[in-house]
Amino acid sequence: MRNEKDKVAIIGGSRIPFAKSFTLYRRTTNNDLMSAALNGLVTKYGLEGKKLGEIVLGTLIHYPTEWNWAKENVLNTMLDPHTPVHFISRACGTSLDAANTIALKIAAGQITAGIAGGSDTNSDVPLALRRKLTWDLMDIRDAKTIKQRLSRIFGTKWINFFRPLFPDVREPRTKLSMGEHTELTVKDWQISREAQDELALQSHRNAQQAFEEGFFDDLLVAFKGIKKDLLIRPDTSMESLARLRPAFDKSPDGSLTAGNSSAFTDGAAAIFLTSENYARTNKLPIQAYLVDVQNAAFDYVHGEDLLMAPTVAVSNLLKRSQLSLQDFDFYEIHEAFAGQVLATLKAWESDEFAKDYLDRSEALGPIDRSKLNIKGGSLAIGHPFAATGARILAGAAKILHENGGGRCLVSICTAGGMGTAAIIEK
Repeated sequence: MRNEKDKVAIIGGSRIPFAKSFTLYRRTTNNDLMSAALNGLVTKYGLEGKKLGEIVLGTLIHYPTEWNWAKENVLNTMLDPHTPVHFISRACGTSLDAANTIALKIAAGQITAGIAGGSDTNSDVPLALRRKLTWDLMDIRDAKTIKQRLSRIFGTKWINFFRPLFPDVREPRTKLSMGEHTELTVKDWQISREAQDELALQSHRNAQQAFEEGFFDDLLVAFKGIKKDLLIRPDTSMESLARLRPAFDKSPDGSLTAGNSSAFTDGAAAIFLTSENYARTNKLPIQAYLVDVQNAAFDYVHGEDLLMAPTVAVSNLLKRSQLSLQDFDFYEIHEAFAGQVLATLKAWESDEFAKDYLDRSEALGPIDRSKLNIKGGSLAIGHPFAATGARILAGAAKILHENGGGRCLVSICTAGGMGTAAIIEK
């Protein structure tokens, strides 16, 4: 991606307000969310009728009939329908990986402009029939005679029709949820409940201050009559957070609560990337440059921490870029859980972890916590899985632009024991 002759420019992003699942966006389709964010981006940058090089969109959960989900969303916009589109999915890192795909194509000279984005909602999920019932229904359909069909109809357990399968965030291999996995992580790393609550409180304070300062004004497009994220709690406190009961480990040892864990969230986000030459030619303001992206994975099935792969992604990214962890003006670390963020920071400060997992002789060291998620993070803003990467990337680019330059490190953990990291500069 390091094409110094024509760097990958981040022009900016657009997203709809994030809302707690099963509230504002109940009975609103995932396509409605994604299309609204896309249309906001199209209007913001005057892309009506424009044919772009590529659009890459993703979501975790969509209906089986929506095999062309990404393209259908683009057809809901005023973009030229001749624009190529494809679908991508990497859990919580989906839209950051979508941005990486666009950036790599720009750096390779294949395209000059593209859009990356993602959307997710728990309020519009497909329900599945149990596999045995689907097999029985297929057998009934394929029966050759009436007698054979009746036999198969009467042999089917129709009670299963009333027991549909709901999408589940549990890892198929371990049968544990993200929260249950993170409980194991915080116990291993000895992360206290108080430290987790403090991080959550700071996330809400930063997000509320950013909202009051108007930071989100041009990043948000009004949807359903709302133009503010609905999960930010300006009145939260350490006392109110301390009163919450553990959400995953119900024993006295549990420390993850609804207050220090990201909520189920509905939302969508998109980001516009171009070559530097395209931006200059079309008089588009460049907020920052996407310099590099790295993925990594942990073997969580056999005991490694589910959400700690970004530690390796970041380390490898720093090696390739010949940078230290302290060579950044800002850090955007996805807050799936406060405990996961704190464990990541602690791992980077561990010589033992560096030797065992990072192929380094010593720890990466600490970061300046005052530079972390300065406009709030996922604990406060919300976490619609596939939208989070684009939300973070657009926000980080704007931070650098308003700062007059600098360098930002982005780190996102994902389900499936994976992680994605990125460097952006101005």
